[in-house]
Amino acid sequence: MPELPFSILLLVALALVFDFLNGFHDSSNIVATMIFSRAMSGQMALAITAIAHFIGPFLFGTAVATTLGHEVLADTQIKLSVTMSALIASIIWNLVTWWLGLPSSSSHALIGGLIGAAVVESGWAVVKIAGVTKVIIALAISPPIGFAAGFVAMKLILFLARGASPGINKFFKQSQVVTAVALALSHGTNDAQKTMGVITLGLVSAGVLTEFEVPLWVIVISAGAIALGTWTGGWRLIRTIGSKFFKVRPVHGFGTQITSASVILVAAILGGPVSTTQVVSSAIMGIGSAERLSKVRWGTAEHIIVAWLTTIPVSAILAALLAALLRNWI
Repeated sequence: MPELPFSILLLVALALVFDFLNGFHDSSNIVATMIFSRAMSGQMALAITAIAHFIGPFLFGTAVATTLGHEVLADTQIKLSVTMSALIASIIWNLVTWWLGLPSSSSHALIGGLIGAAVVESGWAVVKIAGVTKVIIALAISPPIGFAAGFVAMKLILFLARGASPGINKFFKQSQVVTAVALALSHGTNDAQKTMGVITLGLVSAGVLTEFEVPLWVIVISAGAIALGTWTGGWRLIRTIGSKFFKVRPVHGFGTQITSASVILVAAILGGPVSTTQVVSSAIMGIGSAERLSKVRWGTAEHIIVAWLTTIPVSAILAALLAALLRNWI
């Protein structure tokens, strides 16, 4: 890590706090189903997931970081007050939704915050429409894809397992170790890169870097922060994901994890910063609906959908207010 001015160190610190809370907030996406299906103890599930989260960004490149940090805003025209305001707004929103037990999207919060702060600081001209369109498409289509994939996967699993004895539950429990690692690798690949993108955006805007290229030290500290947050675990959200949609059995955990991992990993490789929270929640609803629609507690789903819809506008407004306050200080 090179010697950096205080303002950049402050940005990095805020980014790592956001990254830690992202892991803390979103650990529920990975571990909830295998904990509540009794496939694995809570601490073991969190430890395995944290390790996979750290490894993920080193395996599948930094396409998402480039999308978020370089393709959404004109990076050379962005002031540090913009990135700091976006991070603070995202941190506040993550804490509020964690306290309420709502698995909202850290991705939505960060993207909304960046756009809201940038527009207040520099106007709409700083926003790259093509990049924003790419992000919106990824965020918009990933939940229905997750739902449909979960529905189809569960129908296929039920067909293949027809006539099987109850002993097949042992297979589904043991298989969740593999599928959980795959889901954690894809989640770490996608979500840790958002922090990498913000830090690198700050380095470019401050003139520390002449072009947008994620340094190795940024990858290391970002992967470490999200892994540490994941290992700590946000139990309020784990309970929401694991028990409030329907009673999760081993077959549901297995289907949810393999479905979510596939969707998230494909998006990460293509550079689409999807909401892993949305993908996993949608996959769970698809899995339950495949057995019967009444199996899913749709009231819980409605509360989560409200959180999804409000995250971007609330974080954008909050970041815009913060940017207006910080513009004369940073």
